[in-house]
Amino acid sequence: MNIELPPTIAAFFQAFNAHDTDTFTALFAGDAFVADEGREYRGTAAIKGWIQKANASYKPRAVPTELAHSDEKIVVTAQVSGTFPGSPAPLHYHFTLKDDKIAALTCD
Repeated sequence: MNIELPPTIAAFFQAFNAHDTDTFTALFAGDAFVADEGREYRGTAAIKGWIQKANASYKPRAVPTELAHSDEKIVVTAQVSGTFPGSPAPLHYHFTLKDDKIAALTCD
């Protein structure tokens, strides 16, 4: 499925799939918040550590399949594959954008 994502979110998935941690981290606001797998990460240094660990552990790739809006959030469903139990699996990425940066992201 080919869906048109907002530019910041399209760049997120491009950097995510390329495992480009510097470009990935630059998409987040300095005080951004990420919640994933029951843990929280605040600020770009913590977010960079989170994605570096995920890349090393799981080698993930995500293919967006759906786009929806919920309140002030943009929700992208993606088919995520990698070296984790249950791969591939659909995951929901709940983005909050502010000034073309990711201010918050929750993955479930």
